[in-house]
Amino acid sequence: MAKAVVVDADYLKEIDKARRDLRALISNKNCAPIMLRLAWHDAGTYDVNTKTGGPNGSIRNEEEYSHGANNGLKIALEFCEQVKSKHPKITYADLYQLAGVVAVEVTGGPTIDFVPGRKDSNSCPPEGRLPDAKKGVPHLKDVFYRMGLSNKDIVALSGGHTLGRAHPERSGFDGPWTQEPLKFDNSYFVELLKGESEGLLKLPTDKALLDDPEFRKYVELYAKDEDTFFKDYATSHKKLSELGFAPASKSTVKDSTILVQSAFGIAVTAAVVVLSYLYEVRKKLK
Repeated sequence: MAKAVVVDADYLKEIDKARRDLRALISNKNCAPIMLRLAWHDAGTYDVNTKTGGPNGSIRNEEEYSHGANNGLKIALEFCEQVKSKHPKITYADLYQLAGVVAVEVTGGPTIDFVPGRKDSNSCPPEGRLPDAKKGVPHLKDVFYRMGLSNKDIVALSGGHTLGRAHPERSGFDGPWTQEPLKFDNSYFVELLKGESEGLLKLPTDKALLDDPEFRKYVELYAKDEDTFFKDYATSHKKLSELGFAPASKSTVKDSTILVQSAFGIAVTAAVVVLSYLYEVRKKLK
């Protein structure tokens, strides 16, 4: 069983340094799409019923990264290893999710709240838990509901396809979803509503978002309102990145600070009460 991660001041400093290193690496290598895919695929194996899988770093094991849905992710694992070698204190689970958050931010997407403290696991989930791009609405719902996610989450997270392209040697599909595959915006939804466009990809799982009325209403909303898409995407991404992970509400360091501040606040309040009482007593004696 993995030991608990102590999120103290030193750990938070390492997270900040790793964030800077990831930002530089992702910008230099233009690897935001594959880093986002790594974060999603480590997290997306979660099963809310059995409490197995999820963002626990197990994708670093050959047993899991060799799953068909993870074709090509070895590159992203190697990129992350470069950062891990500089910051060994950080868990792989935290590093992979941090890489996904940074990938979105570096490409102009929303800021996603990141809370560290995930434990690493070597227990790999069975193959077949990730979405299959060749399937439609029932499959999408089965996979995402199994994770404990909603219809809104399904559509918002699908918007991450605004980044990157499919590679035939990895998925059998070829091409980008948008005209600017290194820019995070709402153009995935705009293109989806346009129908077929030469040179742009629409997978069966993309088209499924138009087939289901519950899905389609979010596609139409996000196509016309990028701010709402960014807000919902940030919420859904955070939810995905924390499946099966119960983060402390605040870090140990922040808790300590709050306790000190609370104690100081109580002392000040008590002093004010005492002084007010003495003032009233003196007034009565006069």
